[in-house]
Amino acid sequence: MNDVQEGLCFAGPAVVTVFVIGAGNEPLPPEAFRLAGLTPDEVRPFMLQDQPAEIASRGLMSYDLTFHDTSAALSAYTREVLRRLCADGRAVAWAAFEGSFHYDHLLTEDIAASVYGYCASGAEPVVAWDFATLRSAAWRQRIAEARETLRELLR
Repeated sequence: MNDVQEGLCFAGPAVVTVFVIGAGNEPLPPEAFRLAGLTPDEVRPFMLQDQPAEIASRGLMSYDLTFHDTSAALSAYTREVLRRLCADGRAVAWAAFEGSFHYDHLLTEDIAASVYGYCASGAEPVVAWDFATLRSAAWRQRIAEARETLRELLR
């Protein structure tokens, strides 16, 4: 497996998993995810439970966006969905592989290789689509910078 697209399809359909802090605890409607010429076959929002107080005051949502067409241009789509999640106010969003989320490890170095995109309000989204990049020191540094932006949001 060499690229993120293959990893997103490991269980059959492609599933782009995104998280956003700062956009409240109400899910966006499925129509909000029609982006980059693509429409997910399924949009599953999750309000994550047991949110720490500093996160709960801003809101935390996760979305599983499922595509049956595993050849869809999901790199461009991921970039646009991250941009959309940060469009309505101060927020930080990221795309990561299933199983990488834990409150104690939000955008930390130990999960950086599982994060394949991030965005903060007012900035351009960043997406990496190959595993060599995700395992690199440069990527860990970029994720550390995203974590610092998240810390500033939560202050």
